[in-house]
Amino acid sequence: MVGKCALDKVLTRLVPTTEDDLDLLAEWFAAPDFVRHWGGVPIPRAEVAEKYVGRRRPRVESFLVLAQGVPVGYAQYWHAGPAEGGIDMALTPKAQGRGLGPDAARALTAHLCGELGWRRVTVDPETGNVRAVRAWEKAGFQEVSRDGANVLMEYRPGG
Repeated sequence: MVGKCALDKVLTRLVPTTEDDLDLLAEWFAAPDFVRHWGGVPIPRAEVAEKYVGRRRPRVESFLVLAQGVPVGYAQYWHAGPAEGGIDMALTPKAQGRGLGPDAARALTAHLCGELGWRRVTVDPETGNVRAVRAWEKAGFQEVSRDGANVLMEYRPGG
């Protein structure tokens, strides 16, 4: 479990979400441009509270992505087995195209594979979300398969 630890990289810092982040996260997850590739439907405040402010720890760890101390996105990782799992991430539209996504992804994979000993990390961006696919590739993920709607990508340390 991460607890109150922050994960730092060059451009981003990931800090665990708390109940204090509910207003911000509820605003983001209600915005169509933020959830466009996160299910495509605005998420009600009660569901945001249930899923994205840390209430699912330790099964799912939730983070705010910060750039220069300013919240610019949300990221989470979840366990799928003893040494593997997945990452989900969404950045605000203003934060996209600045290298923040790959940087935050590298912070997460360094933590997962380095500190937690994971051997495999997956992501599944939408096929049409070319920007996200490229960002995950920049962070070291490789395409494994496509199922039509999504691209399955994986990161393996040393791979």
